[in-house]
Amino acid sequence: MTSNPKAKDMLHGTETEQPVPVGWLQKIEERFRKTKEDVEAYPYVWGSYILVYGGFGLWLTYRWRALRKTEDRVRALQEKIRKQREEASSSAEVVERSVKYGSSKPKPPSVDKANQ
Repeated sequence: MTSNPKAKDMLHGTETEQPVPVGWLQKIEERFRKTKEDVEAYPYVWGSYILVYGGFGLWLTYRWRALRKTEDRVRALQEKIRKQREEASSSAEVVERSVKYGSSKPKPPSVDKANQ
């Protein structure tokens, strides 16, 4: 028959299997154990994963921070423009009121070059 002891165990059902994880903590521990064994078996593959995806993560972090800085600058400029518009509209209201109700200063005479 077979000289392989593992095949004999499979035939007789005496193979030592690890218990099936029941709870979520056991599932996580089992997944971690399997991943650890795979990393030990294929270190160069996992090294390349870390290199590629780590570099990708660094690049995304860099771009995210640059975007945030740009958004902050845009918000500051928008606030500055909003304040300038408020000041301009308030000064325009003051000029409107002075024209409507008359100002205390007399207007200088206008010189019309066509009439001279």
